Amino acid sequence: MRYLTFALTKGRLAKQTLELLEKTGITCEEMKDPDTRRLIFVNEELKLKFFLAKGPDVPTYVEYGAADIGVVGKDTIDEEGRKLYEVLDLGFGKCRMCVCGPAEAGELLKHQEQIRVATKYPHIASEYFHDKKHQTVEIIKLNGSIELAPLVGLAEVIVDIVETGSTLRENGLEVLEEICPLSARVVVNRVSMQMESQRITKILNDLKEVLQER
Repeated sequence: MRYLTFALTKGRLAKQTLELLEKTGITCEEMKDPDTRRLIFVNEELKLKFFLAKGPDVPTYVEYGAADIGVVGKDTIDEEGRKLYEVLDLGFGKCRMCVCGPAEAGELLKHQEQIRVATKYPHIASEYFHDKKHQTVEIIKLNGSIELAPLVGLAEVIVDIVETGSTLRENGLEVLEEICPLSARVVVNRVSMQMESQRITKILNDLKEVLQER
């Protein structure tokens, strides 16, 4: 029996995923050691391997078959646009992808005016404005504090993840439009889904059962 490999998003998502997997009987004690320098963790008994990766890399590992299964935020799946199956919503890591800005920018959105949009998510922003709203915008890719862009006049609005909205409020910004709800999702490599259908389906069904009990 070959190993099934999981790619987990580093940080809180990995921790919550492992807690969920433990409830289905899948454990990986090695990963709990805070001092470990290992990159790949193994459960020999269940023939499973695990590794941690940055969010945007998880769909890449899954698409190319370096991981059979991945757990990553919906925002990353939509932004990366990789060829894979999105099979299960885990329901944690909930937040929203939104268009935000100062209140007066709401008028610019209403009247379909040409504006500049700053974001870490150029693909999602482009799809929303160009394909759904048919509004001409210039999209500016940023990597740091997106909220800064409207404050210094770089852009009229931003497209970003909103969890509580407190950072926005502190900077005189607000949610102007919601693009989509987000949460952690399970993704599966297309070939693995065919070759290891039985094992992967069992893992997914066990996860679904645990989620229904919550």
